[in-house]
This record gives sequence, structure tokens and C-alpha cells, in this order.
Amino acid sequence: MGTRRRIVAGNWKMNLDRAEAVALAEGVASGANSCANCSLILCPPSIYLAAVANALKLSKGNSPSGVGLGGQNLHNQPKGAFTGEIAPAMLIDIGCSSCIVGHSERRTLFGETDAIVNEKAKAALAAGLTPIICVGETLEEREQDRTAAVVTEQIMGSLEGFTPADLTASIIAYEPVWAIGTGKVATPEQAQEVHALIRQQLATLTDEETANQVVIQYGGSVKPDNAGILASQQDIDGALVGGASLKADDFLAIAKHFAEAS
Repeated sequence: MGTRRRIVAGNWKMNLDRAEAVALAEGVASGANSCANCSLILCPPSIYLAAVANALKLSKGNSPSGVGLGGQNLHNQPKGAFTGEIAPAMLIDIGCSSCIVGHSERRTLFGETDAIVNEKAKAALAAGLTPIICVGETLEEREQDRTAAVVTEQIMGSLEGFTPADLTASIIAYEPVWAIGTGKVATPEQAQEVHALIRQQLATLTDEETANQVVIQYGGSVKPDNAGILASQQDIDGALVGGASLKADDFLAIAKHFAEAS
């Protein structure tokens, strides 16, 4: 992987109450120094962003604990009559440095297309946020041997118009939809194969040097017991963790595997 950063992010989805969110953030922050070679990002529900930012002692992205804060979603407009939505600058204002964009649940449950993901990712970049841009195939698509075609289409559509600077300021997360929350996980070989494909597509969009700088995370039932073998793969630079990010010890154990593999 050369000199690429190692980044592990926790997507808490729609879980926890305020006290649990604060306790989890404090637990991760207290153990973050054991993962010194791996950057950590916590993505709580938006209603708890302020509480988690406070727990991490964050101030507009400055994190004494070394743990970053991320949103789970954002709108592509800077302000306006968009009831229930969150502007990129609002995330910045509350202490976020990144935001998940185009998670498979947003794509499948809320109808987000590659074009919408593209708009949101560009809005994040314009505001100074690092977008964590998600791609991945369904079980049906994998069984039809369409993984490469689907992921390529998502990459090309979601990153259309990106400059090399845009690309290196972003994170890509490969999440096979069939492995999210199911307990199933792509084999290390399956995951590496798609990560390598993604990096090839990034080179097509820009150039090989740029593509080799982009962090590509794996997501989909990542746990402490499979993180080590995933971290050893050449093109897997981190993880976007779902269920296992709801326990500080599990999340830190995953991050430690990536820190030790760097």
C-alpha cells in the first residue's frame, strides 16, 4: 500500500441514546493512542453530533484525542428550504471533518443515485469535508457475475468530474451490500480483487499516481477476528465499520489491526 494512510471509520447508523453515544465516544478516545498509525472517525446519528464532539473535545475539526467526527449524510445545497436536511457547513460548524456519502442504505432505501452521490460528494469537498464515498454490489448482482460492471458504473458516476485533488481529498469505501449486517464477509481475496479494480478505475479517471494515493476502505461485517487478514491486503487501506463500531473495544481492536499493518 506504500504510504497511504490507514483510516477506520465507525458508522453508528440509527443506534444508541445520547448517554450511550457519549460513553462510546469517550471509550474510543481513551484507547485511540493504541492505534497511533491509524486515523479514527466516528459517525454518530446527526442529533448526537454535538454531544460526541464535546466528548471528543472537538473544535471545528481540531481533535486533541486524535479521533475525528463524521456525519452520516448531508445535503448538496449550502442552505435553503430543505426541511430535515443538513448542510455541509453545518457539519463543519459542529466539528465534523468528514461525512459518509452514498451508503448502500441511502442508495437502496432512499433512492440516492450515482448523480445524487456525485452532487453530495462535491458539496462536501467544497465545504472542506472529506467524503467517504460508498460503492458496492448486491448479492443478486454478484451472483450474476456483475460485480465489476456495477462497481465500475458506481465509481464513474459518483466521481464524475473529480479532479486529482478532489480524489485524493476523498475516501472510497467498498461495501458489498450482501455483507452489510448479515454476518457474511467477502473473502480477503474477493475484497482485494474489487479494491484493485476500484484503484484501476480511479487511475482511468485521473492517473495512476493519484489513484495510488486514495484511501479505499472495506465495509461489510468487519470484526476484530477478520480485520487482520483484510488489513494485510495490498489495496485495503481501512474499514468502514457498522455493528462492531458500537463497542469501543471491538472498534479499537479493528483499528489496531490496520495500524499494525501500516
